[in-house]
Amino acid sequence: MKKVFKVLVGIFIVLFALLYISGNSYVIPGLIKIYGTGHTTAFLHDYNVFDNRTVEAADLPQEWPLHQKYNTIEPTKRLLDAHDEFKSVAYLIIKNDSIFHEKYYDGYTETSKSNSFSMSKSMVTAMLGKAIEQGKIKGLNQKVGDFFEEFNHEENASKLTVGDLASMASGLDWIEEYYNPLNITTKSYFTDDLKGLLRNRKITSTPGKEYVYLSGNTQLLGMVISEAVGENLSTYFSKNFWKPLGANEDALWQIDSEKNGMEKAFCCFASNAKDFARIGKLYKDYGKWNGKQIIDSSYVALSIRPRFEESPEYGYGWWLSTFDNKSVFAMRGHLGQYVIVIPEDNLIVVRLGHLTQKVAEGAFPEVFDLYIEEAYKMLNNAE
Repeated sequence: MKKVFKVLVGIFIVLFALLYISGNSYVIPGLIKIYGTGHTTAFLHDYNVFDNRTVEAADLPQEWPLHQKYNTIEPTKRLLDAHDEFKSVAYLIIKNDSIFHEKYYDGYTETSKSNSFSMSKSMVTAMLGKAIEQGKIKGLNQKVGDFFEEFNHEENASKLTVGDLASMASGLDWIEEYYNPLNITTKSYFTDDLKGLLRNRKITSTPGKEYVYLSGNTQLLGMVISEAVGENLSTYFSKNFWKPLGANEDALWQIDSEKNGMEKAFCCFASNAKDFARIGKLYKDYGKWNGKQIIDSSYVALSIRPRFEESPEYGYGWWLSTFDNKSVFAMRGHLGQYVIVIPEDNLIVVRLGHLTQKVAEGAFPEVFDLYIEEAYKMLNNAE
């Protein structure tokens, strides 16, 4: 047994040395945080195993009004089957700014925190709009090189704008994969130095030419915003959005480490379904909340329409679709986190959960439409 133990220790040391030499030393502690907790990918409550920064809630929280038929209509069997198959933890239907239906599963409640994953990309692009409005960033065409000098040294990088980052058109050297432990996306999830990681990435094709979804774009954009406004993203978001929108609960935003303290801008904002829904309502109402303009309406309008005709599925930080010939825009995250907005019917649907269907890049899974279809059926059953 002693010989076997020594062999295993030796293998571990050699493996770690190879990972360290190759720049992949993050893999072992990263895998311990995920696989060591019984998961095979990032999970809804993984904020418990990472460092976080608090996003402070409103001093005077604002409750959502309840619909006159609140929770009187039972979910359809098709919806319940989907909740069971894909392990939903929260599902909300908000009609005319009132909660028509809310249910929680798997021990979650209305205040349970859940990782938003890439839904945070919509929040980061909202902050970009606010920073532009405040004059901290000149506009969508301001160069990234104005904030980080290293992006001025190569032709492609010198052309990169904040608008290119927000619309996923950067030309960044990045491969978007979620299940490969040696991939740059995985490394960004586990590294303790996000700024160093992103400032060393190359721009390998001409920015502003085409849409390619890359989490590194939003991370770099978050770094630019933090640099421009002179404070961390959590504080800036709390002051300009979370508090004005009346958020009930403090949120947690994962950071790379206590030492460096950079938010994972591309993901990992942990909150609850009802507070996430506030961002959807804000954009549904073109930046206005309770009569006050929180973010410029023209910026909102730009954000929820495609930049590139050949890529109608994405705007500036928001996913775009249609349902029954009606325009739909959505916050969207790994494992099927959604805040879905259908402005024509003054409808917001929120779904959070553990699983979703795997689809090709840019496509929406069938269950995305199912969450909308069954919401309409329930509303029709209330008439």
